[in-house]
Amino acid sequence: MEYGNRSAFLTHHRRRIAVLFGLLCLGMVGLTGRLVFLMMYRADHYSEMAQDLHQRERAIKAARGRILDANGTVIAANRTVCTISVIHNQVTDSDTVIHNLCENLGMEEAGVRKKVEKRSSREIIRTNVDKETGDRIRELHLAGVKVDEDYKRYYPFDSLASKVLGFTGGDNQGIIGLEVAYEAVLKGKNGIILTMADAAGVELENAFEERIEPVAGADLYLSLDVNIQRYAEQAARTVMERKGAKRVSVIVMDPQNGEIMAMVNVPEFNLNDPFTLNTEEDTALLSVKEKQERLNQMWRNPAINDTYEPGSTFKIITAAAGLEAGVVSLTDQFSCPGFRMVEDRKIRCHKVGGHGGETFLQGAMNSCNPVFIDVGQRLGIDRYCQYFDQFGLREKTGIDLPGEAGTIMHKKENMGLVELATVSFGQSFQITPIQLITTAASIVNGGTRITPHFGVKAVAADGSFIHRFSYPKGKRILSEETSKTMRYVLEQVVAEGSGKKAAVAGFRIGGKTATSEKLPRSLKKYISSFVGFAPADDPQVIALITIDEPQGIYYGGTIAAPVIADIFQNILPYLGIRQEPVTEKNER
Repeated sequence: MEYGNRSAFLTHHRRRIAVLFGLLCLGMVGLTGRLVFLMMYRADHYSEMAQDLHQRERAIKAARGRILDANGTVIAANRTVCTISVIHNQVTDSDTVIHNLCENLGMEEAGVRKKVEKRSSREIIRTNVDKETGDRIRELHLAGVKVDEDYKRYYPFDSLASKVLGFTGGDNQGIIGLEVAYEAVLKGKNGIILTMADAAGVELENAFEERIEPVAGADLYLSLDVNIQRYAEQAARTVMERKGAKRVSVIVMDPQNGEIMAMVNVPEFNLNDPFTLNTEEDTALLSVKEKQERLNQMWRNPAINDTYEPGSTFKIITAAAGLEAGVVSLTDQFSCPGFRMVEDRKIRCHKVGGHGGETFLQGAMNSCNPVFIDVGQRLGIDRYCQYFDQFGLREKTGIDLPGEAGTIMHKKENMGLVELATVSFGQSFQITPIQLITTAASIVNGGTRITPHFGVKAVAADGSFIHRFSYPKGKRILSEETSKTMRYVLEQVVAEGSGKKAAVAGFRIGGKTATSEKLPRSLKKYISSFVGFAPADDPQVIALITIDEPQGIYYGGTIAAPVIADIFQNILPYLGIRQEPVTEKNER
């Protein structure tokens, strides 16, 4: 019995040893398999991990592409600045580092000490440090302190075309305007510096350094002309100050291809200091939210972002539609008693006593509301809406600036005869200034819709690549014959009609005045405007001015038309448009 128990015990013990040995063998096989897997299939991954522990990476900022005007004048460039940073593990004397950084950067010790003593792979002390200061810190050879060169945007003309150009943020990326619209063209590609470090994170002095050079952004060439922009801006600022207006916008464009030569929105702001308000308001009294709202308004481009009731400048569209549809001719007779009854609504003419009997041409020259109401009624709601669409007024222009607003117009099913009447002379709906001038240009250029734009071409920093932006003409919106007739009509408006103050001696000018009342009507606030083009028989330039809330006399023919005349007087000879000899006959 005793022997049997001993034999059973030994058998049981051997079995346990066998099981343990089997498990050990399986474990060894598993470990070996895992090792083989890691060595064969994951070696690159763990090699990269090991290398990352000993590599330090710093970016080399790419230079942002410049922006140049039509003459090659640089209007947005770069200034070299420095980024000062600290690598904690490499600092050997923190007190010396802190003292020198505070002294050279003009920073408080507590803030610098906190960053220097923070255990991180890299701590940025300050960005946008001027190059002279950065060089001075570099020459101190402070262990653990890195001075990397960066770029800061610089605008040589300060506020010129500020709401068009836009500006960049701290990361040198575009925020508004052309800077953001052409971000992909301008931004470039950053480079990299890779250095080796020991287990403690200290860079090895004689170790191999890998450097991937940055690729600078491409230069952007615009149709905007600094000289024309200056002429227009000076004229806009003068009328704003003289009339105590809220703001003034001017657009100058080539009506044949949509190239914008100038876009002014005064008051402008300083592009080199875009976060300072351009008013005398005490910003210390504003909350963060209130200041940001003021900044957003200051940066806003009303020429494309805001809509308004165009008033009588829109009669260009009604006249073109009526002539194209054949419902009116220049010699058709009309009668203006000073108002027109449409259903139960009495709609007045700007001339209280009326114009009496007049032809359509005379009605256009007089900017007579009843005449254009009659043309709208002859067209009818369906046909008027058809031309509204045909002229491209319900679509955005496609300008190469962000934030373009769309037209606010009645739906056809909601239009009655009263709405048709008010739309016919430019009220009860809203469009942008850029939409109005683009449509007017398309009507007088021969009848082809154009796309307004600034971008002309992008050129690589080394000149190796040139990309020309394409803006093909759009669809034909009316016949060449109607376009020719409209040029004649609008030339008569300036020669002998309501736009006489836009006349420039020796040049054939066409155009249309407008005075529109802002909503709510009870405030009695107005927008005065004028759209003009030259030469009238072959338009090479078209311009639109809008004067928001002028004080005192506010009629477009009185205060807006002379501003365009002043601009044309300066820029027409500059553009090479020939001035005809002034005789007694054409002077009259």
